[in-house]
Amino acid sequence: MIAPPWLEVLDDTVRACATHRRPDLAERLQARRARLVDPKLRVVVIGEAGQGKSQLINALLNAPVCAVGDDGTTVVPAVIEHAETPIATVVTGGRRALESASRTPVPVESVTAEANREARSVSGPPVVRAEIGLPRALLAAGLALVDTPAGTGAELVESMAADAVLMATDATSELSRSELLLLKQVARLCPTIIVVLTKIDLVPGWRLIAERTRALLDDGGLMATVLPVSSSLRLAAARSGDQALNQESGFVELIRCLHQDLAGQAELLARRSVATLTGVTVESLLTSLKEEFAATQQQGSEEAVARWHAEGRRLERLQRDAARWQTLLSDEVSDLLSDVEFDLRDRTRKILVEVDDYFDTADPARTWDEFETWLRENLEKVAETNSEWLLDRFEWIARKVGRQVAPHRPDALPDSLPREVPGDAVGDMKMPKVERFGVGQKLFVGMRGSYSGLLMFGLATTIAGLPLINPISLGAGAAFGAKSVFEERGQRLKRRQATAKTAAHRYVDDFFLTYGKHSKDTARQIHRALRDRLAAVTEELRAEITDSAKAIKQVIDADAARRTNRAQEIRRDLDELTLLSRRAQSLAGMRHRQAPRGLTA
Repeated sequence: MIAPPWLEVLDDTVRACATHRRPDLAERLQARRARLVDPKLRVVVIGEAGQGKSQLINALLNAPVCAVGDDGTTVVPAVIEHAETPIATVVTGGRRALESASRTPVPVESVTAEANREARSVSGPPVVRAEIGLPRALLAAGLALVDTPAGTGAELVESMAADAVLMATDATSELSRSELLLLKQVARLCPTIIVVLTKIDLVPGWRLIAERTRALLDDGGLMATVLPVSSSLRLAAARSGDQALNQESGFVELIRCLHQDLAGQAELLARRSVATLTGVTVESLLTSLKEEFAATQQQGSEEAVARWHAEGRRLERLQRDAARWQTLLSDEVSDLLSDVEFDLRDRTRKILVEVDDYFDTADPARTWDEFETWLRENLEKVAETNSEWLLDRFEWIARKVGRQVAPHRPDALPDSLPREVPGDAVGDMKMPKVERFGVGQKLFVGMRGSYSGLLMFGLATTIAGLPLINPISLGAGAAFGAKSVFEERGQRLKRRQATAKTAAHRYVDDFFLTYGKHSKDTARQIHRALRDRLAAVTEELRAEITDSAKAIKQVIDADAARRTNRAQEIRRDLDELTLLSRRAQSLAGMRHRQAPRGLTA
């Protein structure tokens, strides 16, 4: 058996809901499908309190099946169907309106009152609905009327799976804002709507109200039929058998509409319902897909893109800073070498000043060993102090440049710098050769000086008649000899001091050259080690930043590819849903061409 087109459209809509992971919509459509394939047509009567809704049903069926009056306000739905004999039950304990758990037979004329009473009671199981069966020709055609509680919303209309909706509103005023809003909500679920204008017998100007109501419906884009009726006239006509009064009540047109336009046009109503349900469902699916499609057209994750740009800027800064820190390191090392050399020269110069002052009075022949120890200790102290200062300064330079290269990398610098002083920085010092002024030399110098004195004074005394050797000449010879020995000893001391100073200066110069060479070699060694270490850290940072940027770019590219693929899928889904919507619209087009005159606005 070939399924009708509207059923195919509905099934395709259910599949679309499942495809787009909307089980809630699919479940609602499947429940609606089960109702649509049922030949029975369910007409749900809605309306606000005091609009004559229950009395309208009683007048339609010519039976007091629905409680009316101030105390008879409908609390639970009442489903009225055809039956060969009158029958009524109250359904209690069910969780959903179309399920039953327990049924209690009740007289037809009091079933709704009993259902309302039990529903208001705090004890006992909850009342789901009242079910009524009547032998009426209107119901025999497969029509079922559902009386709903006052102020029923669109949710109950949907749960009742209404094929058509009758909205009761009295003729004392035009449609209220809440009624218009309810109609718009209901129209999205059930397109077949009949607005029944009740109590026209109480309002002389009901025709004007009817026209205003039609105008409000047209302005709101609602395709609903407006039928003015009077339930009181209908019931009075039924009691008296007055056909003219029955015609005046307006129920003839309402019954004709229900009997012919609804019960006689089941497929038409199904098409309209499917067109509306499909349109609403497709609209919901399209809305979510369009929002997702709009998201795929964005630039991707702003956070990832910002991180990628940040990594690029970090790499640029690293490349710019590489030349800067190398220049900074070279300048700092040059300044350090100059300062270290000056410090070494200044310290050795001060030692030489002390050496000169010392040997201005000291005799190296007697104090050389003590002087040599003092000089070696001072030069060793100079070497140690200069070396410590060199290395401390290098550590300061390393920290300064390291903060510029890798401020967050404590391992960017070497663990330690070499601090040992070379063993040959202070070499061995030999005592210079100094003249010894021994006894023999003193005797020889004294004799040479005494001869001159003896001869000079001896000759002078011979004039006086004294011999050449006399006490005066002997005394003068002794004095001149002593003077010669004393002068020779002083001259020899000065020569020894000058020799010692020269030896000390030469020794200190040798120390300056030897240790200065070592200091410069150490500085260059540390400079290379520090430069190589910082260059390695820079390369590690460059590789780290590059890898991070590549990883982020891969994520961005993968996200872009995913969004592109998803956008293509969404385009295909949008095309399919648009085609499904057009198929639903074609069902609506069939409705416009074939709709009976009673179902058009």
